[in-house]
Amino acid sequence: MTSPATYLRWTCLILGGALAMPYVMAGSVIDGLLRMPDPAGYPLLTRDPLIFSAMLPVIALSGLFLPVRGLELTAARGLLGASVDPPPPAGRRTWAERGRTAAWFTLHLTVGAVMAGVTLAVVPFTIWLCVLPLYGDPFGLMGGRFEAGWATAWGPPAAMVTLLLLVHAVSGAGTLLARLAPALLGPSPADRLAVLEERTRRLAERNRLARELHDSVGHALSVVTLQAGAAGKVLERDPQAARAALTAIEESARAALEDLDHVLGVLRAQDDDRRTRDGRRVQAVDRRPHDRQAGDRRPRDGHALDDRHVYDSGHTHDDEHARDDGEHSPAGLPTRTLADLPGLLRVTGAEAEISGDLDAVPALVSREAYRIAQEALTNAVRHGGRPVRLAAAVREGHLALEVRNPVQGRPRGPGTGRGVAGMRERVALLGGRFEAGTEGGQWQVTVRLPLRAPTADDDRLL
Repeated sequence: MTSPATYLRWTCLILGGALAMPYVMAGSVIDGLLRMPDPAGYPLLTRDPLIFSAMLPVIALSGLFLPVRGLELTAARGLLGASVDPPPPAGRRTWAERGRTAAWFTLHLTVGAVMAGVTLAVVPFTIWLCVLPLYGDPFGLMGGRFEAGWATAWGPPAAMVTLLLLVHAVSGAGTLLARLAPALLGPSPADRLAVLEERTRRLAERNRLARELHDSVGHALSVVTLQAGAAGKVLERDPQAARAALTAIEESARAALEDLDHVLGVLRAQDDDRRTRDGRRVQAVDRRPHDRQAGDRRPRDGHALDDRHVYDSGHTHDDEHARDDGEHSPAGLPTRTLADLPGLLRVTGAEAEISGDLDAVPALVSREAYRIAQEALTNAVRHGGRPVRLAAAVREGHLALEVRNPVQGRPRGPGTGRGVAGMRERVALLGGRFEAGTEGGQWQVTVRLPLRAPTADDDRLL
């Protein structure tokens, strides 16, 4: 017995023959108008195969220019059972894709027309063979006379063999088309590579967003927790210091909400783009927080507060921390660089020693260095003791960062947490050097970042 898949593939072949009929009819009309001579000398060759062969270039041109790919893709999946990946979401059809579609369309109609013709010829023939022992062939349909009786008892077995051969031919033709469908209707290797590159790019961007969100929101929550606890301790005896702590909480929470809003906006835009991409470019959507206007630059006065009221950055911090809301990083987050370091020191209460011109640090290095400093200070505030000291220096074509603070309780081992792993990853991407560990009762994070792309000669410096 044949499987249901064979019958479905048989239907697909007959569909190909049906699609070929208009071309055969058009060829027959042209043949009648031109009155082409009969193929004399070739008794086995009739006009229809010649007409169909002459129409093959027209079929190929149809597949090249007409939108037949969707119909053929549906037939290949539903009737042939072929596993064909969807084509990439391209804006316009490429000539390579057109050529593969034309090749498939021509193959489908050619094989389908042949198998449909064979089916239409074999089925009546097998019926004739089955009734041959009963009625014979009084009309001489096969060019001879066959009498009823035992002399033609071979008819039914021959009919079964003929049907079996037809089924095997149909199965083989369907299998051939099913195997060729993915190559001709599916994406090309270049298309698959482009899809993988896009998927990799999107995954890398999402990982970057997750890392940025961890750094910014984690830092903000640590600062809020610290400042809230300190404000509660000094609320009655030092209201001014409590107000400064509340101001630092407000700044950190606002920055975290802004980062979170931008991250969610980028993720929503990516999801909408994948759902609605149909060859048109989706315009970016402005997803600024609704509670802040572009010109809203609130002064951020007041100092950070910890339980020892330590702050000595050695820098003025008027409105250096305020930045234009329209300026964002490639990942969609607000751009923060080493120019925002004074504000970071203020809300964490860290002491700072800065030498060299931080404004001369390239933008990429400056952004990553800010996030590294933010994460290192967050870990120090969350896990360590006081005071927290940060040293930043620009010298010899490198940016050096160092954050240290006393170890509280049990000494910490080599950093393996997500924050330390994130810092290590950032430094590795920039070709720098990262060290974190306990030394002399101090938890110390040391970073060395090149200000230009590293070369082979720089390996000895790292």
